[in-house]
Amino acid sequence: MENDRELREKTFHDEWARQTPLAEIRVLEAFENITAQENRFIISRMGDLKGMRILDIGAGLGESTVYFALQGARVTANDISPVMLNRCVALAETYGVSIATLLSSSSEEFDFGENQFDIVYGANVLHHIGSIKPFLAAVKRALAPHGRFFFFDPLSYNPAIKIYRRLASKVRTEDERPLRFSDLKYFRELFSEVHHREFWITTLLIFLKYFLLDRIDPNADRYWKRILKEDPDRIGWWFGPLQRLDNVLLRLPPLQFLAWNMVIWGRK
Repeated sequence: MENDRELREKTFHDEWARQTPLAEIRVLEAFENITAQENRFIISRMGDLKGMRILDIGAGLGESTVYFALQGARVTANDISPVMLNRCVALAETYGVSIATLLSSSSEEFDFGENQFDIVYGANVLHHIGSIKPFLAAVKRALAPHGRFFFFDPLSYNPAIKIYRRLASKVRTEDERPLRFSDLKYFRELFSEVHHREFWITTLLIFLKYFLLDRIDPNADRYWKRILKEDPDRIGWWFGPLQRLDNVLLRLPPLQFLAWNMVIWGRK
């Protein structure tokens, strides 16, 4: 029987998928836009994806699933929401690529198979999971020997992001739990190689721009999706320097606690 948390997550994401037209889903921008900092970093470390077997956990609307398929990977999209998976399949058809799907019947079962994938990827999925360690154990089982994982999720510390999360309560699920650095211990207990890097500190000024200058209701437009619609030629003159500044600041351990997102990657 579904628990209350799982039902809330599934219902929320089913409705999100129903309300999102395919034309609004940004595939290339999600990995190539100047604002796609985490995915640009991840792609730079993945290497050639042609023929790679990739499991996209929490695939959502399908941006990452389709992007990986466009690079020649054999991709399996996983999600707890059947409507999200349907949207993902429809998006893949639009781009002329084929994918496989894996519906999670229970968010606490975490069964992705054994030794089936070269890479496991998840964007903004860990903070939706109640128990991270059994989830990561399932990821380890699913990976082939020496297989790699890549995740990115929000951190829980930045006070400005805490305010934003309260303001944007209608476009988030009530059970979300942003990561803490202490969660890295679960990765280190299970995997032979674990790395992390933080993103977004001064570049978060773009959120203030949306709220204070553009007057965009944070419950009417998801800011973390809106950033992918930005024209790099229009914002690059100020966003680029801030990005380079972040690259320096976020190498200092105390300032890492002010980051918005953390990328975690490693190897089985």
